[in-house]
Amino acid sequence: MIIWGDRMYKILLVEDDSNIRAVISNYFTKKKENTFEVETAADGQEGLEKAYENNYDCLLLDVMLPELDGFEICKEIRHESDVPIIFITAMTDESDILNGYALGCDDYVVKPFPLPVLYEKTAALIKRSKGLVRSKIYYAGNLSLNPNNGMVILGDEEIKLTAREYGILKVLIENKGRIISREKLMDMVWGYNSGVDERVLDTHIRNLRKALGAERNLIKTVIRRGYKIEDD
Repeated sequence: MIIWGDRMYKILLVEDDSNIRAVISNYFTKKKENTFEVETAADGQEGLEKAYENNYDCLLLDVMLPELDGFEICKEIRHESDVPIIFITAMTDESDILNGYALGCDDYVVKPFPLPVLYEKTAALIKRSKGLVRSKIYYAGNLSLNPNNGMVILGDEEIKLTAREYGILKVLIENKGRIISREKLMDMVWGYNSGVDERVLDTHIRNLRKALGAERNLIKTVIRRGYKIEDD
């Protein structure tokens, strides 16, 4: 579990390679600034069962797994939960990465990877999903975003977003009325020089607009310049 103040968070690692499971678990649990509890599963079926039976704050999923692959787990989990999901995979084909984002994952880490990168991505994703940064509440149309608790409200209803969708919406609503270039938006949500394809951003924008329903037109496309949120 990660401890921020008096809050604790739990992670599930689903990985069939015992050496990788041990290395990741040991690294996370030995970090001085935080205390982690990393539960593990060696195949997809075990991982899915644990994900259903327990409350986790982040799932780290290998893609190529016995029984059920990571894509299948992600698809099943997304029927029930918006828990942050990071794929840990050796698959680098663009179509596989786009498929993962379309299924609802929040990030990709490609093997081999530096352990500090996985650690920081996991911690940042959990913090962002929990709204652990104090800030003002942002409004646009009938939409509000509260960074303090991570809630997005449309009218009187809460909207459930993935961490990436939330990140995109937060950047745009914080800069309401200003055009944010595609490059800057990707840098701010995925990280500088992340190498994320623009089509990945397109997929998330499309899913975000769908989630916003009646307020989908708040997100404006400015041809050859980027995106902005603007009240009609």
